[in-house]
Formats: sequence, C-alpha cells, structure tokens
Amino acid sequence: MSRYGERMDAATTLVIFGATGDLASRLLLPALGQLLASEPDRRVNLIGAGTEDWSDAALKKVVRTAFAASDAEAAADRVDISYQQTDITKAADLKRLLKGLKGQVALYFAVPPAVTAAACEALTPEMLPEGVMLAMEKPFGTDEEGARELNARIAALVPEQQVFRVDHFLGKSTTLNLLGARFANRLLEPNWSAESIDSVTIVYDEKLGLEGRAGYYDHAGALVDMIQSHLLQVLAVVAMEQPATLDQADFREATSAVLRATRIWDDDPAASSRRARYTAGSVDGVEKPSYIDEPGVDPARNTETLAEATFEVRNARWAGVPFTLRSGKALGNPGREVVVHFKAVRHVPVGLRGSAAGAVLRLSLGPDQISLELNLNGADDPFVLERATLSADLGPGELLAYAEVLSGILDADPMLSVRGDAAEQCWRILEPVLAAWAGDEVPLEEYAAGSRGPEHWPYRR
Repeated sequence: MSRYGERMDAATTLVIFGATGDLASRLLLPALGQLLASEPDRRVNLIGAGTEDWSDAALKKVVRTAFAASDAEAAADRVDISYQQTDITKAADLKRLLKGLKGQVALYFAVPPAVTAAACEALTPEMLPEGVMLAMEKPFGTDEEGARELNARIAALVPEQQVFRVDHFLGKSTTLNLLGARFANRLLEPNWSAESIDSVTIVYDEKLGLEGRAGYYDHAGALVDMIQSHLLQVLAVVAMEQPATLDQADFREATSAVLRATRIWDDDPAASSRRARYTAGSVDGVEKPSYIDEPGVDPARNTETLAEATFEVRNARWAGVPFTLRSGKALGNPGREVVVHFKAVRHVPVGLRGSAAGAVLRLSLGPDQISLELNLNGADDPFVLERATLSADLGPGELLAYAEVLSGILDADPMLSVRGDAAEQCWRILEPVLAAWAGDEVPLEEYAAGSRGPEHWPYRR
C-alpha cells in the first residue's frame, strides 16, 4: 500500500540521473530503501544513469549499501536494478536511455542545477514516456529570470502537475506537523494571526562546516542554499491560509499565495538582513579552519556561511509581523526550530507579580518536538508568576524526509513539491537582499567556528 492507501500493483520505473553521485548514495537510495521496507507491496524498477563507466553490478552494490544504511537491505531483492552510462546533456544519449520505457515512469535529476537545465534543453516531448514525472533538486534556477526560463522549457515538455521541484524540507515530519498544530487546535487556530502573534523566527543552524562542498556552496552561500531553497517554504506553511483539502492543488495554492505576498521587511534589505562567515575554531572538539582556508574557496567571492533576513507577509492576516529566517554553518549549540512569539496579555490583575511575557510556541526541526512556554502561578508564592514549559516528543516520523518526497513522486502526487510560480517567487523575494549584498551595503561579519554567531546578533537558543 502507498501512504495514500492505494495498492501499488504496477511497478514504477525510477530513473536517477546522476546515480553515481553523492546525493543518490547518501540521501536518495537510503530513502528509497526505507520507503520500500515500509511498503512491501510497492514495486520499483531502478535505472541508474551517469557519466562514469559503471556496470549493473556496481550500481547494485551501491544500492545494497545504501539500503543497509536505513536497515532495508532485504528490500533490494524487490528492485530490478540496471545502469546505463549516459551524458544527459546530449539528446542522443537521452533518447537511447528513455526508449521503450512504459508504464509509470519518474526521472529524478540528482545533478547540479546547470546540468538539469542543460538536460531539459536536450529533451523533447517525443522522447518522454506518457505521463512521465520530472523530479528536480533545488535551487531551481539561479535567479528569478532563470527560474522563469527553466519553467517555460519544462512546460514545453510536460504539464505542471507532472513536475516535482524537490524541497525535502516539505517532507520533514515537523513541517507537516505544523498542519496539525495549526488547524486542529482551537487554542491556536483562532489566534494564528497578527492579532495575537508578535513575531516568528525560523532557524536552521548546523554544526557542519563546508565538508568538501566548495564547488557548489562557495557560489551559493547560506542565503541561497538554505533560506531561498528551504526556509521560505517553511514560512509559507507557517503563514498560509487553511486550505480546503490537502490535495496538491489546494495546498500548493495556499503556500504560493503566501510567497506572492512576502517582501523584505520595510523594503530595506540593508537594514533587514545580516551576513557573516566563520573563522577558525572548534566544533564539538573538532578543529575547523577558517572558511576562506577551506579547499576550493575563493575569498574574493565574500561568500557568507551565516545568513539572516527579516520578511513581512503583506496580507490581512500577517501585516506587521516580522518573520526572521536564519541559517548558518559551523555553529555551536545550533537551533533548528520554528519559534512563534505570541503577544503579551493586555492587562494583568494588580497583585500578580513577575513577568507576563507572551507565550512562545516552539516546533523543533529535528529531533521532532513541540513545546509551549506559558506563565503560571509560582509553586512557592502563588502571586508570583513563573515560566513553565509544556512539551511533547513527536517521534522521528515514519519516513525520512527524502522518503516522504519519493513517496509523492512514485505516487504521482506533487503536494510536497514546489510549484513553478512559487520557485520564481522565492528568487523574487530575495532579489533585493542579493543586490544589497553584492553592492556591499551589508557588512560581511565574522564568527568563530563553534560559537553561536556574532555576539550582537539577537537569536540565541
């Protein structure tokens, strides 16, 4: 059975472009193994494509190793695995690879964005099996114009409902848990607006440094790698109007409407954004070099490893509420959470002493937890207010984030993918910030690896 309750009688053919790369072995294949282990009726034919001179046996070995990483090695016996050496930027290679594929087919572009764009240029509608699904990793394009051009090219190949712009953050169980917290609780649902909420912070900090990703990261930086590619989508889930259903059309229209209304705070990117990069330090006892000394880094690019920007959703529900998004690398005690700060009550009766600060709702983005900070009467003196936290462990979720995404792709349900116009909007939202940074209107600050970032930045766990 699929996660939608439908029986998987026919096998889906999953073609992974870039099957020999890190993304496939580290994330996609372990997720596929977990998905197949959890759904024994699901059948998949796996075709790997890459420029390396591999054999079927070489790919099978990689698949078994990856499946074992998610305790799903036995599921490899249910997968028909083959490999074809292919340059996906060449039309002749693509035609040969795709010839004769029938039934439900998904093409997963586990390659850099530039290669994805070149492959889409080489593809023609005649090459593609009927109903084929195209799954593409973010970032989608390199700016708003590039995203629009790529969307137009893809639209000439397949309809929008067959396009999966992958954002694995939408598959994170905590992101999905936002739906239950928001829409299924009378305590929260009527108060989820500027009337009761003072501010929202969405943070995804990491202990990891560059980890050999200079080829991509030094051109992207934290703003594009995380805020543009992921955290704006989380903002959209936090701020969206209640959809009529969780059908992909209703859900994606609700999140896209939020992005269309989102702007940098006060239309002032210089005052509403910050950037920094790490210097030498220690993270959990492991020494880290300065970012500029990492192999493959060009110091002249001034690439940031910590980015923060504040936005406003300009609609009736959220006008005036700052949404601050932050993400960085090589940080100590990193926060990974959505923090909703409620306004304080208008009046506290005379006689109650102590702080009556607004309640704070925290949804952790791993491990999955939810907590609510409230003001309660003190244990020693009932007339003195004390802060108390109610919390719940939500568990790890049944599936890895990438497994959730793959499930949607194999079921031809694009709910957890980014719609074309939303991908363009994410670039449009950040364009003023990128321009301000390129013009050095925002200083590039520094923080020691293992610290919590520059001392005067406000976010602290």
